[in-house]
Amino acid sequence: MKIVIAPDSFKGCLSALEVCDAAADGISAISDDYEIVEVPMADGGEGTVQSLVDATDGQFVTERVTGPLGEPVDATYGLLGDGETAVIEMAAASGLPLVPEHSRNPLHTTTYGTGELIRAALDKGRRKLIVGIGGSATTDAGAGVAQALGVRLLDDHGEEIEPTGAGLGRLATIDMSGADPRLPDTEIRVACDVDNPLYGERGAAHVYGPQKGASPEDVKVLDRHLRRFADIVQRDLGLDVRDIPGAGAAGGLGAGLVAFCGASLEPGVEIVIDAVDLPGQMRGADLCITGEGAIDSQTAFGKTPAGVTAVARRQGVPVIAIGGGVALNAVSLHERGFAALASILNEPMALTEAMKPDRARQMIAFTAQQIVRCFLAGREAH
Repeated sequence: MKIVIAPDSFKGCLSALEVCDAAADGISAISDDYEIVEVPMADGGEGTVQSLVDATDGQFVTERVTGPLGEPVDATYGLLGDGETAVIEMAAASGLPLVPEHSRNPLHTTTYGTGELIRAALDKGRRKLIVGIGGSATTDAGAGVAQALGVRLLDDHGEEIEPTGAGLGRLATIDMSGADPRLPDTEIRVACDVDNPLYGERGAAHVYGPQKGASPEDVKVLDRHLRRFADIVQRDLGLDVRDIPGAGAAGGLGAGLVAFCGASLEPGVEIVIDAVDLPGQMRGADLCITGEGAIDSQTAFGKTPAGVTAVARRQGVPVIAIGGGVALNAVSLHERGFAALASILNEPMALTEAMKPDRARQMIAFTAQQIVRCFLAGREAH
């Protein structure tokens, strides 16, 4: 019997690989004759680098880059085992947690460090890049990324603007002549699970600016600067990035990566599915176990278990999802192909106790074993 274990991480507790290992331990206790295939998964957000490196036997690389406020930070990205692909989480270099709460203001933060990570991956010979853009501290429309990759963003006097949300207000001309010559030969896929346009009521400034420290007046300024940016991109580059779904993600970085790097914006879980060849791993399986820390009705929308289930259904493989908790509204997931849902909690306990890694491993192992025992019992009944 072939069993595919393809969960997301249990955030704040176990990585996706650790969840895989725990489930595999529980199943192996029944019999060592099963073919168990472990595929650590992610949805493009936090933990994607870890999962993809683990799934492909890749490696981590740490670079000293420019942080959101211009200070040096150490940021880690991944080189996947295929020898072609690098995976970058922009939050590693330009994320909100890197900015002290009292200093948060997207008028003054930059994505320059994310651009330096992209350049470092190109220096390693990688020509396929996956970029996760969640958790940003910025609203610079990728101005920092652009400058780090050789694009000149000039004001009315021909001087480089500051690559920040405030600096965008001085942008007059985009000069691509010095852009990194490797970019046209590089495939950049951006994991983006929101559809916000660049500006307006649903745009980057209005929706995400306040959580990054922008005041109501700051939001108006940032939105005006993003509109200016879009106009100049259309004039100088011939691209209309205003209403691309996801253009407003990460403070407009979605739009910037399209404009400056020729990137495509895609659902994160779909990118991960391709990167780990989940369809190939699933072929011939009898059962798939997926999961994440909390399972509820939102699990159906762009989350890892939903993506895994879609792949399994196409191959006729039943899927059972496990989670630290399973909400009552998660019953709607059965309509989307989940055969069953199971909480790993086996007795009343505090959240702090449940999230202890050793305790979580034990509960995952026990739950996975019980799932397989039930599956075998059902087979025998037929």
